[in-house]
Amino acid sequence: MKKVCDVMKFYPEGQNSELCVKFETVSQIKDYAMKNEILESKVILCDREHNLHVDLGAMPGIIPREEGAIGIDDGSIRDIALISKVNKNVCFKILGFRRDDWGVLCAVLSRKCVQQECKTQFLNSLNIGDVIDARVTHLEKFGAFIDVGAGVNALIPIDMLSVSRISHPNQRLSEGDDIKVVLRKREEEKLTFSLKELLGTWEQNASHFSTGETVTGIVRSVESYGIFVELAPNLAGLAEPCEGTREGMKVSVFIKSLIPQKMKIKLVIVEAFDEGVSTQKPEFYINDGHIDFWRYSPDSCEREIVTDFSKD
Repeated sequence: MKKVCDVMKFYPEGQNSELCVKFETVSQIKDYAMKNEILESKVILCDREHNLHVDLGAMPGIIPREEGAIGIDDGSIRDIALISKVNKNVCFKILGFRRDDWGVLCAVLSRKCVQQECKTQFLNSLNIGDVIDARVTHLEKFGAFIDVGAGVNALIPIDMLSVSRISHPNQRLSEGDDIKVVLRKREEEKLTFSLKELLGTWEQNASHFSTGETVTGIVRSVESYGIFVELAPNLAGLAEPCEGTREGMKVSVFIKSLIPQKMKIKLVIVEAFDEGVSTQKPEFYINDGHIDFWRYSPDSCEREIVTDFSKD
């Protein structure tokens, strides 16, 4: 496994607390403006012109709408991307100073310039198969949107969230989750990431379970021939039909057998519960570096599930 290329690292917004500062004096703010360093602060207001206001402590700061994000100017990014940042941390650099309509001296900030640097110095240098940090920003039925650095968004399609089948990304992730992702595709400016290769192989997941145990699982699919129960984010087994069992229910299941050659786990549902199911926090078996080839299925298995990053 190779290491990710040695480039400047840009963190998802809100992930690096060292960037968050509140200044005691105006002179400190001016010093940081000269240093041209990346900072972060919480947005306290998005005004009617969609300028973002942040509290720098000794001085108010304002991110003009056109400096709020890459793509705002040409309309490729909608203004909801700015409105949704209220009460959240955003990154920026200090461009200069000006007085507002009431004569108050304000720092003029740019989030867009940090995003441009993130793209040119970090994201454009990534190779297919590189593993990086990300933060989940919002979920749609077709996938999870993630911040891959400085508020730059990318997508994890729903079929790349896990080997186990899910009907919605909220069954795997929650907004605000800090996760690891691997670069799967690059199409000009569009980056697509994957999660499932980092959640372990069938054997790695199955090693946590033994025949004869009774454990907790989540019903992911109810079919005429049986019920698919998720035991871990990258591992599911098939239980015998059980009346009254519905998708999304928490169940206790007896493990009848583990069959690596067929990548199967046979289960019996002991009891079903109506209590709400919280999202299982994923366990990452790969946390950094680079992946050329990943094989989920055991070597002895008749069916092969692999990802060859070198071919993309």
